[in-house]
Amino acid sequence: MRGPLVVKRAFSEPLLLLAAFGAILLATTTLVALTMYASSIADAGVRRTMETASFRQTAAVISAPVTAETFPGYDRAVRDELTRAYGATPAIGTSFRSDSYVMPGQDGEPQPELLRFGSYDGLDRHARLVSGSWPRPGGPAVEAAISLPAASAAGFEVGREFTTKGRLDPRPVTVRVVGVFQLTDPAGERWANEPLLTRGVERGDFTTYGPLMIPRETFLARFATSVNATWTAEPDLGALTPERLRPLADALGQVGERLKQGGCPSCVASGRLPEILTQLDTASLVARSTMLIPVLQLLLLAAYALMLTARLLAEHRRMEVALLRSRGAGTGRLAALAGGEALLVALPCAIVAPFLGPPLLALVGELPWIRSTGVRLAPSADLGTFLVSSAVALAAAVLLALPALAGARRTYVEEQSARGRGGGRGLVERAGADLALLVVAGLAIWQLRRYGAPVTTTAGGGLGIDPLIISGPALALLTGGMLGLRLVPRVSKLAARLTARRRTLAPALGAWQVSRRPLTYAGPALLLTMAIAIGVVSLATAATWRTSQLDQARHQAGADLRLSGPPDGPELGALGRGTAFTALPGVTAHSPAFRGQSEVSGESALLLGLDAARLGELFHLRADLSEQSVAQLSRALAGSRAGGLALPGEPATLTVRAEADAALPVRLVLSDALGVWRDLPLGPLREGGNQVELDLKELAGRSGKITYPLTLRGLIAGASRAEATVKVTGISADGREVPDAALSVTATDRPAAAAYGPGAAPGPLPVVLTADLAAALKLNAGQTGPVSIDRRVLQVTVAGVVDSMPTAVAGQQALLVDWGTLQAYELGAAQPPRPATEWWLAAADPAPARAALREQPGWDVSVVDERELAAKLRDDPLASGLQGALMLGFGAALVFAGLGFLVNAAVAARERRAEFAVLRALGTSARQMFGLLAVEQAFVVGLSLAAGTGLAVAVGALVVPHIVLTGQASAVTPGVLLEIPWGATGLMLALVAAVLFAIVAGLARRLRRGQILEDR
Repeated sequence: MRGPLVVKRAFSEPLLLLAAFGAILLATTTLVALTMYASSIADAGVRRTMETASFRQTAAVISAPVTAETFPGYDRAVRDELTRAYGATPAIGTSFRSDSYVMPGQDGEPQPELLRFGSYDGLDRHARLVSGSWPRPGGPAVEAAISLPAASAAGFEVGREFTTKGRLDPRPVTVRVVGVFQLTDPAGERWANEPLLTRGVERGDFTTYGPLMIPRETFLARFATSVNATWTAEPDLGALTPERLRPLADALGQVGERLKQGGCPSCVASGRLPEILTQLDTASLVARSTMLIPVLQLLLLAAYALMLTARLLAEHRRMEVALLRSRGAGTGRLAALAGGEALLVALPCAIVAPFLGPPLLALVGELPWIRSTGVRLAPSADLGTFLVSSAVALAAAVLLALPALAGARRTYVEEQSARGRGGGRGLVERAGADLALLVVAGLAIWQLRRYGAPVTTTAGGGLGIDPLIISGPALALLTGGMLGLRLVPRVSKLAARLTARRRTLAPALGAWQVSRRPLTYAGPALLLTMAIAIGVVSLATAATWRTSQLDQARHQAGADLRLSGPPDGPELGALGRGTAFTALPGVTAHSPAFRGQSEVSGESALLLGLDAARLGELFHLRADLSEQSVAQLSRALAGSRAGGLALPGEPATLTVRAEADAALPVRLVLSDALGVWRDLPLGPLREGGNQVELDLKELAGRSGKITYPLTLRGLIAGASRAEATVKVTGISADGREVPDAALSVTATDRPAAAAYGPGAAPGPLPVVLTADLAAALKLNAGQTGPVSIDRRVLQVTVAGVVDSMPTAVAGQQALLVDWGTLQAYELGAAQPPRPATEWWLAAADPAPARAALREQPGWDVSVVDERELAAKLRDDPLASGLQGALMLGFGAALVFAGLGFLVNAAVAARERRAEFAVLRALGTSARQMFGLLAVEQAFVVGLSLAAGTGLAVAVGALVVPHIVLTGQASAVTPGVLLEIPWGATGLMLALVAAVLFAIVAGLARRLRRGQILEDR
């Protein structure tokens, strides 16, 4: 009997039960989709990070000194241990480098040029043959292949055969060059520790060429005399899951120790993979925990919407329940009826929701910022999703049944006396619970702002999700909405007094109705307020995140394009790189730059030298990071620059004639038209007259060109035991005498310099400092003081202070100086000029320049492209995952709001059916009836839209900047600025208002026809 009664009772209230069913189905489906989404994004983020990780990040490197006898045992131990750590055998390659061998024909010389031999497994997969063939083991002569740069520098060709001896091994070795190869990616991270292989020659105390690459068998048989061997493991991590991150990191971290204990005591393990895996594990945890924020917001909103529906259902049945109780129905029977009715609605939702989640996720996957990541969300229903949907549905059933149980003890007389009684304050407000929630929400947000993420250190020393922090935004929205309810009675009474003075009926009657029963309208108002607040916060978070990615890219790049690499190379020399880079397609402005670590008054700081005149075109500094604009910084940075002597024409050679009092090392400093400075050694000049020939073409490199005119800047003489003077008596360029080239410099126990034209002014050096460095130096903007830069004390003037310097990492101190002024001060201090370690370029569209650079691998240049960097940041699934969760929650929140508003408005209209009939009988027109409903609901809608928007702005300012993190779950540099898209927000508010008033219009139309939902 109970079953049929439950069904009949449920179908007696189709509107409210249908609303409850819709709310539960929406809640279960959305929450199931959000859990699927969080899991999918975490998995996709880990896979994407591992798939796109560089060689240097993922490779595990183990090195040890070996001989031909010890290598086989060490090799087995290394391979076994790596297989054990990874759980599968990774791709492992070995490489060797020999001791030094003497260049042929130089045996017996006191300082001969040297050769090195090497072996690299799979070299043919990373290089292409220019000529000849790859070497083979065996034969009377050692077959070797040599890189193109080394062949050009050493003069080796295919077919050449020679004999050499080792400096530590006197046995002669006959070598035949059988091939010349070119690395396919000489600037790649694979060769970061192989400068000799990429450049072909190293110049220092000795000049070394090579390495001559030979097969492993040949190397072990002939050259393995206690040389260094390196094992490089390249694992396939594309199928790595978040659950395996921490165990794999721990296993890899123990490889080195286990090798020392198990057969390779001299093995040294290195690599960044354990650190990256640990960081990725933290990032995955933070990403999933951050996605809990919209989940909790949605849970709170769904619970409140369902409680409103349950309250309406209980209010509508309060007399029915009282009659049942008066006829002998006990509390247990009433509870069984209420629970059965709730389960009748909730159980179908628990079954259907896991199958509706994937299609909903497919819609989320069509969002532009999700599609751009390349992540395809295609999860399927599993046991976990059914558990989530069942738990949510069961909780919803409890919420639906609770109000009915709360009134089950009242008698019929008590219900009659309580009916129609209302108050201006709700139970929550009377108890002060909203103020208590305010304290809890404030504490949660304070912790979020302090820790910067919803993950904190647990008591065991690990990382865990802090439930208080992740609940903070949801609690703040609820608390703000509840505090806003305190305004409902006051505002409604004020509106009633104002409209009572007017002659029109609808406004006065509508305002009076709201002021008479404020709690009836408070529930829908709170629901709408929270929904609007969630919507605006979601839009603000998404907009803030996208803006932050652009800010990060601009800050990390510093310019549209930033090119770095060795300042001097075989293909492009010091004066050839700028010519090639500035001629790239699309480049509109350029500047050579020095960027490197420097010691500033005992502090480690990034020193950045740029052409101050080009800062406005090149330098990407966010406006809020400095009180001065970039244009103001540009003008303040321009200091005194060195003079010079321009060389006529386009000379390829210089002939310098000089007289010296004593033997002295001297260097000639010159610059090209692009502002690149270079010093040329004139050699240790002997006492008396000297004539030195300088080949300028070498400064451009094999494929580079010099940008003329060239300018002589000065002379730098090294220290001398006794005072010595060097006089340049004349300089000729391509045989043509250069006028006014005479110059003299006198050196003592310290280096000395002399400049062509006026030297650097003795005034202070203008600098721009980061705020932390300025504080450490105790200097503010506009102040002048002594500062030690690379152990040289200079007077500096602070031209400006910035919170963070572009290209500097978070917390890194930095200073910016003008490129030309810096070079002038270096010359004045008798120091070699700073090399152009980077080139900063401006381009409206960097893509053509990037394409041109990819076609020139021999230029040995690394590129930082602001647009590519921004796209990479935007496409990181772990960083962008929150956006999809926010949009999913945002859509569900608006549906909850519309559904709750519809049900409350319809039920309110139905309950006042008799009142409307009397008004119609008194002659109230249909327009006035619509106006009456419109005024009542406009109060709810208008108050909710305004309060929700204000609440979202307040919560967004407190929360959003602290939940926008990098893909590695670290703080963002530069700091996040709240971005509220007022255009999209206004459009959303207008659409919501239009939908809600369309509901009101529909109700008024049915009211006019007498069709407002009969009781049965």
